[in-house]
Amino acid sequence: MKKIVVRVAAFAALLLVVALVVAWLAVRGSLPNIDGEDQVAGLSSRATIERDASGIPVITASNRSDLAFATGYAHGQDRFFQMDLIRRQAAGELSALVGAAAVDVDKAYRFHRFRARAADVLAEASLVEVALLESYANGVNAGLNSLDSRPFEYFVLRSEPQPWHAEDSLLVVYAMFVQLNDSRARKEVRRGRAFGVLPRELYQWMYPSGTPWDAPLMGEARAVLPIPGPDVVSLRGIPDVAPPANEVGKAPLNGSNNWAVSGELTASGRALVSNDMHLGLSTPNIYYRARLVQTDNAPRDVTGVTLPGSPFVIAGSNTQIAWGYTNSYGDYTDAVLLRPGEREGTYRTSTGDREFEVYREVIEVKGGDAVAFEVRETIWGPVREDANYPDGEIAVSWIAHKPESVNLNLMQLETAASAAQALDIANTMGMPPQNFVTGDSGGNIGWTIAGKIPTKVGFDAQLPADWSDGAGWTGWVLPSDYPRIYNPESGRIWTANSRVVDGAALETIGDGSYDLGARTQQIRDALFARNTFTPADMLAIQYDDRAIFLAPWRELLLSVLSSDIASDDAELAEYRALVENWIPRAAPESVGYRLVRAFRLEVQQRLFYALTTPVREALGNDVNLRRSNQFEAALWAAVTEQPEHLLPADYDNWDAFFLTVVRANIDYFDQTFGGELADRRWGEVNTASIRHPLSGSLPLPAKWFDMPAEELNGDANLPKAQGPSFGASERFSVFPGDEAGSLLHMPTGQSGHPMSGFYRAGHDNWVKGRASPFLPGPAAYTLTLLPETS
Repeated sequence: MKKIVVRVAAFAALLLVVALVVAWLAVRGSLPNIDGEDQVAGLSSRATIERDASGIPVITASNRSDLAFATGYAHGQDRFFQMDLIRRQAAGELSALVGAAAVDVDKAYRFHRFRARAADVLAEASLVEVALLESYANGVNAGLNSLDSRPFEYFVLRSEPQPWHAEDSLLVVYAMFVQLNDSRARKEVRRGRAFGVLPRELYQWMYPSGTPWDAPLMGEARAVLPIPGPDVVSLRGIPDVAPPANEVGKAPLNGSNNWAVSGELTASGRALVSNDMHLGLSTPNIYYRARLVQTDNAPRDVTGVTLPGSPFVIAGSNTQIAWGYTNSYGDYTDAVLLRPGEREGTYRTSTGDREFEVYREVIEVKGGDAVAFEVRETIWGPVREDANYPDGEIAVSWIAHKPESVNLNLMQLETAASAAQALDIANTMGMPPQNFVTGDSGGNIGWTIAGKIPTKVGFDAQLPADWSDGAGWTGWVLPSDYPRIYNPESGRIWTANSRVVDGAALETIGDGSYDLGARTQQIRDALFARNTFTPADMLAIQYDDRAIFLAPWRELLLSVLSSDIASDDAELAEYRALVENWIPRAAPESVGYRLVRAFRLEVQQRLFYALTTPVREALGNDVNLRRSNQFEAALWAAVTEQPEHLLPADYDNWDAFFLTVVRANIDYFDQTFGGELADRRWGEVNTASIRHPLSGSLPLPAKWFDMPAEELNGDANLPKAQGPSFGASERFSVFPGDEAGSLLHMPTGQSGHPMSGFYRAGHDNWVKGRASPFLPGPAAYTLTLLPETS
């Protein structure tokens, strides 16, 4: 009997080994072939994909259609699963791949009906544009089909990959709209709740249009409004009962840094353009490095970052110009307050009552029943079912719902010959509106907005508004009316998601909840600290983690923890010593930085919560409010002027309030982390969590799929904007025309396959801030694509 048991166990072990080997071979079979030849349908002439030792390709073809095909082929080989997730997310079709866990996500995206809108855009596109997207799609499918087995993620999900279609590339654009715009008019709805309850003077003080931290290209910083008096607001009767901040501040803005200096400030006389686009980080990275070379009678040579799912270099250089983006945070979404019509199921408009258009959306769910729900649309946009606005239903008017908001004019940058020409092109581009910064080989630099800007009439765009009387959007700003800066006297241009302009230009762009200007100001000041620049100088600014924004808060904290107060309390004495001896950077080893940061966040949480108590009393404790990105102006005025009427009821003076905050933070650190306060380094919480979407679901160690969990420097409100899973999705500094002397790096690696040597290649340079070349290196692998013969 024992022999039989042993034989059965051995046989079972053998079966397990065989199964593992088969699984390993199947997974390995999805690694792409990157050397040799492949005959493919859909290609008109020979094309090559030459990858360097890090997997970065130079893709060469004789015409633009074949170049799109070959780019799609490389994307399909290296990143198909990533592309599939992006298109499915935009279309609200994730549940069909991963099951019921994604139904709520799918509903949120189906609200926008992007699949139908992509079809509408494609139907209106030119024949040339359609042909280009179809050629790219054919290349993606050829690249996918060249794999010996399907990408390994589909084995895990027990699914088959579906072919790529031309309209899927438009879904990728819509996915970026959602990342970069307010897709549900949350700003207006949440601010509107506060506006409807708070005294007007208090609301304006809490929601200013700018602060002394501003560093605009046009105009000046904004002064702080006077603190409203006790006849307007008093916290003396309001207890301090805010939920603890626990180091959690505002979610980071999906944004970026970019800047340029003119040729007068470089040794070569060329402009120098820098860009680091801040987005959520995962494995693989959202971008894919490439150099695209076209060799026919309309040659082009473009290097930078591509977006898998799209056949273009998104940001980079074409040897004559370089360009990059930051999210502009203009106002491209509005909340329309609906008025019921006389008949049920109708709403009022300036031309009479109208019925809602109702669309029945059906979400297919893997392993479960399909889920159906309805989307009601108005002439202005779809109706939010979850707004819970006290004055009525809210429809969302958003540029992404308009077919004119998406086009392929970005491709024109591939052959733009000057910064001035690039600015003209940018004003016609259909994309999420961005601060567009460019420079050329002749030394010229410029800024404008890339993307469509709506014109607005007759309403306050910061709040939900009734459009039934004729107010609303009246069309698009003409390209000739876009704000623009060209060759400023200083020879410097900078943007970082904060207010860029003032006056009429700001009215054109609008306030879409742009960022506090601290990061922008630090970049601007660094640019004015030098008179000559190299790419290495620019990388130093991109990696700048100096704690300039928090320095005044440290001084405030030290004044509160005076030697007399701290001397009688060992915990306070240690806290003060750590703050006093801080490393003035968002560095992993800095304890003092983390303590000052936590102190500010806790003070901010408590004062904002107390100030908005009347709103919760009127609308319920679970009401969702929005704290302005400019609230720092009001907050700093309160903590420095220290008026008695802004002190919550529990305290006799401001020092008592601040000491309570310090003790709350000490308790939080002790209860959450334990150990010694001196061990609470910034790197303990700012540790990389850059993960594969399926890493938690795979029967293998996460370290095989995720990037290393390294402690990172950087934080919000400084140039090195960095969190555990948020940060620079690329960094480059490029001389147009001298790309060989320029820099670029990117988190993660080129490949989406963990068994590939390219999966992590280059990531360590990104983490450590080491320079790496802008151009791909010498070809280590060459794949030649040949037209299929009959």
